[in-house]
Amino acid sequence: MTDIETLILSLGAQADGIAEVDGETIYVPYVLPGERVRVVPEEGGRASLLKVLEPSADRVSPACAHFTRCGGCTLQHMAPAAYAAWKREQVAVALKARGIETEVAPLVAAPSRSRRRATLALTRTKKSVTAGYYARGSHDIVLLSECPLVVPEIERFIPRLGDLMQPGLSRRTRASVLITATLNGLDIAVTGGKPLDGPLRAELGQHAQAADVARLSWDGEILAERRTPEIDLSGLRVTLPVDGFLQPTQEGEAALIALVRGGVGEARRVVDLFAGCGTFSASLAATAAVHAVEGEKPALAALERAVRTHGPGLGLKPLTTEARDLARRPLLAEELNKFEAIIVDPPRAGAMAQAEEIAKSKVPVVVSVSCNPATFARDARALLDGGYRLDGVTPVDQFLWSAHVELVGIFRRG
Repeated sequence: MTDIETLILSLGAQADGIAEVDGETIYVPYVLPGERVRVVPEEGGRASLLKVLEPSADRVSPACAHFTRCGGCTLQHMAPAAYAAWKREQVAVALKARGIETEVAPLVAAPSRSRRRATLALTRTKKSVTAGYYARGSHDIVLLSECPLVVPEIERFIPRLGDLMQPGLSRRTRASVLITATLNGLDIAVTGGKPLDGPLRAELGQHAQAADVARLSWDGEILAERRTPEIDLSGLRVTLPVDGFLQPTQEGEAALIALVRGGVGEARRVVDLFAGCGTFSASLAATAAVHAVEGEKPALAALERAVRTHGPGLGLKPLTTEARDLARRPLLAEELNKFEAIIVDPPRAGAMAQAEEIAKSKVPVVVSVSCNPATFARDARALLDGGYRLDGVTPVDQFLWSAHVELVGIFRRG
């Protein structure tokens, strides 16, 4: 198809540039607003970038040699100030779409080499193993020589993944590997490899020992655990469940905790909804009685064990737990009313059913944490319609150089 020259008008929600060509909107990756570019139109209203003819003043050199080939990052070419302003604007746009006006604080930045977990794809070839991220819009795996997103211990281990995984890989399939840096070493969780049998279990266990990983699990089954993979949640050492949820960066986690604690204030009875392993519960239990509610039983069990083992030494206030699927069976307003503050940190889909019950409650303070501005705004609308006011929103960047952004909103009754 013939290439064309066009002007980039803005960036869309997925960080692709938006241009108008012959009355049609096209989306172009790796460009910036105001740039004149040459592109090749593709199907579905998309185009590939050939050349930047007139670069923006906000264009910078990317931090990684794999940028534009690897699908992991979309915004490495954007200067930090413009990048922060764009992410902040994404939150404001999502709120405005629901008719919500409130102060949006400046973005809490994420440093490079701070991601303590990463999911990589692996495949076996005739001679070796390829480990990396998928290319943009493709099932091709980009072999990595570096990754400035992740903490150094993960980056250093990526070239060794092939030796660890080789016996369990097939040339017909792709395996997914979640690597997490814990206090006691790397936790490796694999899905999509060969089916396990006795000899393969033994061989993979030997490879895990040679690689000195803390734990290796395969489709949920622990094959080797040389050291317990623990995480530090405000001084509480918690064993991370296999595939358990963890905030992507320690810096982002600290920022979220500070915002949550600031929002809760002097409340002495707090309920933590979608509590996970206790990121917020562990911190708040230093000064308040906390009831942690979570649907994932392994996460809740890990929190319970940590509280029993370490809680007395930390002087924690009562920290109780409840296993409950909050999407299907949210806490009712009558159950919520015994608390002075609510923390809610749902998955990307949000928590509409729970938000509707919170809106009926009399709880003075609600602190909402979200990794999706659109579902946050939808749920916030329910709280506002129920009589809460939104005192402000703070975006937190835990997904550096991507279109994703986390945020915390503080709601008060009356």
